[in-house]
Amino acid sequence: MNFREGEILYIDKPYRMSSFGALAHIRYVLTKRMGYKVKVGHAGTLDPLATGVLILCTGGATKRIEELQRHTKEYVATLQLGATTASFDMEHPVDATYPTEHITREKLEEVLTRFVGDIEQVPPAYSACNVNGKRAYTLMRKGREVKLEAKPIHIDEIELQDFDTEKMQATIRVVCGKGTYIRSLARDIGETLGSGAYLTSLRRTRVGDATIDMCHTFDTFEPWLDQQTLEG
Repeated sequence: MNFREGEILYIDKPYRMSSFGALAHIRYVLTKRMGYKVKVGHAGTLDPLATGVLILCTGGATKRIEELQRHTKEYVATLQLGATTASFDMEHPVDATYPTEHITREKLEEVLTRFVGDIEQVPPAYSACNVNGKRAYTLMRKGREVKLEAKPIHIDEIELQDFDTEKMQATIRVVCGKGTYIRSLARDIGETLGSGAYLTSLRRTRVGDATIDMCHTFDTFEPWLDQQTLEG
């Protein structure tokens, strides 16, 4: 392997770690092993509370980042129905509750079909979206009001994998294109149900042809690296 010329690495990003934090850890391991600072970039971030496929590119392969970001992604998400949070996930506490008695599996499955195809989606205010040169989440944390515009996205598939009517929790599989926020999808599903919803878990299971079973964890990466023939 030649990390200067460029390699593509698949990492299973840990829970409660930023994508940059995961990148920094892998870069540290590579730099320590190679004896020079290895250039590393990522091809699409994951929220700190999300886990799963994070693609890292080294050296010359960083030129492929834009191409890789366009690849179709697959997620498995669990939604808590009947409540909302400011960030649409568990980073913030519940800020409102809503009725759920009217929500049935049939109703939920019908609502999910409305989000398949080309749709408009407003990104979360607590996101890395650029607002006049600043990250939206930075402005929100400073108490500034952030208003983001809807953006066109494409969702290929949504499948209801499980629905717990007692806990009012739904697990869905989503196949989608670039720029899709699953947190925003949760919010919009809740609103369309005449209730509320936020994410309690999110796992990216695929990016293009890269699946979760192809990914290294932090525990397996260094032993794997030990077995490689390293150049450069």
